Amino acid sequence: MNPKVFISQLDEAKIVSAIAEAEGKSSGEIRVYVSQRKRTDPLSFAQKRFLQMGMSKTRHRNAVLIYLVPRTRQFAIVGDQGVHEKCGDAFWQQVSAGMTELLKQGRLTEAILDAIQKVGDVLARHFPRGSDDQNELPDRIVRD
Repeated sequence: MNPKVFISQLDEAKIVSAIAEAEGKSSGEIRVYVSQRKRTDPLSFAQKRFLQMGMSKTRHRNAVLIYLVPRTRQFAIVGDQGVHEKCGDAFWQQVSAGMTELLKQGRLTEAILDAIQKVGDVLARHFPRGSDDQNELPDRIVRD
């Protein structure tokens, strides 16, 4: 899919709001990244972007990146060390399966919202928001 078409079909306001809501319940950080390039190995590029955007530097190592590559119709989800230790591979597979189904139906925004909600629930359970927590990373959608 053409990345510009993909982006135009996203309800950015809903996505940013969902990120803020999820982060409001935890100390975790969630970011959404849409690559306009042709990436055949989205996980590798997601891991690189995760590091480049400073996501591994959160206080509790509890950041999550949802990385979408419309050109190759692929995506990856990367969770930092703290999150992965709490939820494991089965959780990531569940989130990916839900996204895959919704993306196949053309429900782009809903796929991202579903992932944010599931990740947000896990973050809230394992990393509840403390009185001293602050938003460490921007909530906006990132594009390259």
